[in-house]
Amino acid sequence: MKQLQTRLALGFSALAAFCMTAAGSASDLAQFRTPSGNIGCGYYASTLRCDVVGGLQPPPPRTERCELDWGGGYYLKQHGKADIVCAGDTALDRSAPIVRYGSTWRRGAIICNSSPNGLRCTNADHHGFLISKGEAYRF
Repeated sequence: MKQLQTRLALGFSALAAFCMTAAGSASDLAQFRTPSGNIGCGYYASTLRCDVVGGLQPPPPRTERCELDWGGGYYLKQHGKADIVCAGDTALDRSAPIVRYGSTWRRGAIICNSSPNGLRCTNADHHGFLISKGEAYRF
């Protein structure tokens, strides 16, 4: 399962690009960012990935299973715990639509609330993460 999650995180941008060129469903792919531009997220295949400028703070201990950039953000599926992103790309996109502070973004069971303090996302199991430029944690 971990290997599958890692592959998903690694291939997010490639999958998103393929989906767009293969005329994938608009509901299968979504991107957004916070008003500060410090957090960018992408949703594909029922998985949300959010990255933060400068990476997670405090930086998570590096694992040997990641040979690319470690700790740029989190990813979250409809069920289960959030995990740390291992990827050679980023979900930060300065042209993505903005989710204003005080607003909520939803896809399936994933719900994200945007605030000046950061982005808090949860799934059906009430697992998730809080991510901001100065603080990040999973729950």
